Amino acid sequence: MSDPGSTSSVPPPDLAALDLRPMRPADLPLIERLDERVFGPGRFSRSAYRLREGVAPDFNLSRVAYVGSLLIGANLMTLARCGEQELVLLGPLTVEPAYRSRGIGEALALASIEASRAAGHGVVILVGDLPYYARLGFKPVPMGKLTLPGPVDPARLLHCELRPGAFEALSGRIRRAF
Repeated sequence: MSDPGSTSSVPPPDLAALDLRPMRPADLPLIERLDERVFGPGRFSRSAYRLREGVAPDFNLSRVAYVGSLLIGANLMTLARCGEQELVLLGPLTVEPAYRSRGIGEALALASIEASRAAGHGVVILVGDLPYYARLGFKPVPMGKLTLPGPVDPARLLHCELRPGAFEALSGRIRRAF
């Protein structure tokens, strides 16, 4: 009989049962609860959230990960504009803490990037950590080339060019797509 006060290690779930698929409208409330647990209420003050306000995520580009009926990860993709050019904003990329460091976030992001490329988009941007996103093809945006509404650490503004020359055509303030 085990000690009721002890903390036993729970074996990791079988990720072979991972269901990675495009996001559906019914996933939105579950994603919101996951984001609340992981990022807390301060997430709404971030500049990238200002671009998402009032703009629905693109369900064809966004991805979710389930194990059975449990949502364990999500990556939203939202359309934005820079001048007359459309681009895609990646994030938030969220993984349930118990499932981190298993490649789920990377799989979600890569699936969304590939869906964006297949849909004909030229550039994906995000605000994030270069060491993580560089392995997915992201590079820093040159200082002053693009700006977001509100303050952003310039070292965290990253881009991934999906179509040759698409990033070169961008310059200026990124705004919400309507």
